Amino acid sequence: MGKRFEFLFHKLMVGKMDCYQSGNKKARRRSLTASALLVSLLTIVGCLGLVVFSTVLAQQGKKQLTVERIYSKPSLSGQLPRGLQWSPNGEMITYLQPNKAGQMDIWYYEVKTGKRALLVDSKKLLLEGEKIPPEEEEGKSQFQIRRYIWSPTSSHLLFPLQGDLFLYHLSTGTLKRLTATKEMEEEPKFSPDGRYVSFVRNYNLFAIDLKTGQEFTLTTDGYKDVMNGKLDWVYPEELEITTAYWWSPDSRYVAYLQMDERPVPEYPIVDFIPYHAVIEPERYPKAGDPNPIVRVGVVALKNPQTIWMDVGKDTDIYIPRVMWLPDGKTLAIQRLNRAQNQLDLLFADATTGKSRCVLRETDSHWINLHDHLYFLKNGERFLWSSERDGFRHFYLYNIDGKLLRQLTSGNWQVVSLCGIDEKKGIVYFTATEKDVLERHLYRIKLNGSGFKRLTSRDGTHHIVMAPDCRHYLDYYSTVVTPIQLSLHRANGKRVAFIAENQVAELQEYVLSTPEFLTITTEDGVTLHAMMIKPADFDSTKKYPVIVHIYGGPHAQVVRNAWGGSGYLWHQMMAQKGYIIFSLDNRGSYGRGKAWETTIYHRFGEVELKDQLCGVEYLKSLPYVDSQRIGIWGWSYGGYMTCYAMLNAPEVFKVGVAVAPVTDWRDYDTIYTERYMGLPKDNPEGYEVSSPVNQVANLKGKLLICHGTSDDNVHFQNAVQLADKLIKACKQFDLMLYPGKKHGIRGQNARIHLFTKITNYFLENL
Repeated sequence: MGKRFEFLFHKLMVGKMDCYQSGNKKARRRSLTASALLVSLLTIVGCLGLVVFSTVLAQQGKKQLTVERIYSKPSLSGQLPRGLQWSPNGEMITYLQPNKAGQMDIWYYEVKTGKRALLVDSKKLLLEGEKIPPEEEEGKSQFQIRRYIWSPTSSHLLFPLQGDLFLYHLSTGTLKRLTATKEMEEEPKFSPDGRYVSFVRNYNLFAIDLKTGQEFTLTTDGYKDVMNGKLDWVYPEELEITTAYWWSPDSRYVAYLQMDERPVPEYPIVDFIPYHAVIEPERYPKAGDPNPIVRVGVVALKNPQTIWMDVGKDTDIYIPRVMWLPDGKTLAIQRLNRAQNQLDLLFADATTGKSRCVLRETDSHWINLHDHLYFLKNGERFLWSSERDGFRHFYLYNIDGKLLRQLTSGNWQVVSLCGIDEKKGIVYFTATEKDVLERHLYRIKLNGSGFKRLTSRDGTHHIVMAPDCRHYLDYYSTVVTPIQLSLHRANGKRVAFIAENQVAELQEYVLSTPEFLTITTEDGVTLHAMMIKPADFDSTKKYPVIVHIYGGPHAQVVRNAWGGSGYLWHQMMAQKGYIIFSLDNRGSYGRGKAWETTIYHRFGEVELKDQLCGVEYLKSLPYVDSQRIGIWGWSYGGYMTCYAMLNAPEVFKVGVAVAPVTDWRDYDTIYTERYMGLPKDNPEGYEVSSPVNQVANLKGKLLICHGTSDDNVHFQNAVQLADKLIKACKQFDLMLYPGKKHGIRGQNARIHLFTKITNYFLENL
């Protein structure tokens, strides 16, 4: 539940995609986590047995943080290179950097020499045959570089500019226009041999021969409700799929998803700001609704007639992953049933469409998807991961689906596959083996030997592996250290800092040192938590507490990682005399499958039980004012705030819920049904899990904040809860953000929102 927020902060906080291999362009949002986790990361505590783990001392200064400073530029989290990529040959790292005119140039760092230099000067971007007019030589470029795509040969860059596509020749420094249409060219890619550029236009697939300039039409039957090679809303949001078409390794074929959205109900997103309100219909399948019907087709570049792959007779399924085998003749298609408890790996003949099931995963609750399928180039074996033994680990299979060996094991999680050095037979990955609060890089050989941790500094390491696996980039942070970017050899030795990111201004502020805690519940369950006390903490005084909650499944907030602006806002509230507390309840990420599935078919119940255990611990502390405990959260955390205020009304005096789900029938199929089942199969679970059915219990002060154009957790949720509260004659506060989506950002919205939240706690807690 959440939008696709900034790649680094979002992925670091969610605990997904802590590494990737260059070329695997993952930048999608996590379900029900993004907004809440981007907003903050750290704060938690517990119940009985308490252990405090010291972190590096936070910086101490004299200045007080303000909402305006936290949510203004330059960021107090520092500055990191944007759009960072490895060149396909692994020789350089490229990134976007603003020039004096505020436009983006492309710079490079040469791995072998450490040289940094300008690669593409946006002011000098010229179409072939053009010259720079004298009056524009020192001015702004006519082209705004926002993203770029490397050619497989490392000789060209592809720029989506002004709705069209342009090819940049690195050797000549000239720009060639590839398209000139009124329509947008979306999802551009190079073919693996670098000869073609493909894209989606008007819901159909096209390709251009870069040698001849000839444009090929690959599909013709797409339109807004039946999309070829283009994703809908719910697939990337909840399945984390990032593309809907794939070139074959030999550049002869393109496989693609066709998404028929006609069965999916439309939800009206209303823009109330214009004089005449504008309705923007969104295809949005709510729990129990029909999903899009998805097919997998293959089209030959020279003979664009689609061959449909056989994925079975049942159309009420998901196709979350598609990949070519190295032979260029076979597609690997993952098929997930509607209940999301059976995942099949199909091999389909690209020329006939015939398929066979090679591997099947089943689970009594649900299956968490992964991006760990990797086919070795000799075509004889593939790597897979599974939670079948209770924790996610790697398994090696032969090409016929016969298990050869389990590569990793233990009571810890493999998080991400970073890369495989096939020549050396080494797998690089991140995992929680050292500490569930941290992420580290490891290696293991394909024969199961040589397991070793490569990162040494305590904290969180997000890894971007070079294509040849000889080097990697490490985005490193701790709870008190903003993200640093460094280059390393594959053995873990640091070569250089790309961005050390020493944020001098942070030294000027009064910041407390967060404390990590473990708490043991009455039934023997150990919970991880974190606490931020006021910098001038006095154990003889009584302090109010703000509980920051997320609480949703497969997510984690108690991390030894930098928490960005949300963490700094918590520090600001600590400066104002509050203790900030967060806790990862059962259902959260990193503790194994059994830990997650305790919330199955019942949202809120187990989560609140564990959170209340944390509150009981707080009440046992002599410096906590047990009558002044508040709670706040965003997205699923907003839901949990409402649920807590209504199901533990004697505990929480004040609650602030941002973008909350208030009736689980209102949220999307994939996320909700994964954990709750279909409404028709679990009506009682939906009833007791939804705050709209518990409004009579409200006693404390409740503030609900929601963007009216939220296309993720619809504004309807806030309206429905408000309606029920009014009918129950319960007083509450409602803050609307016109035209804002799930992230409530832009045009001072964040400053307004957090000023509102700050004042609400100051006035009522």
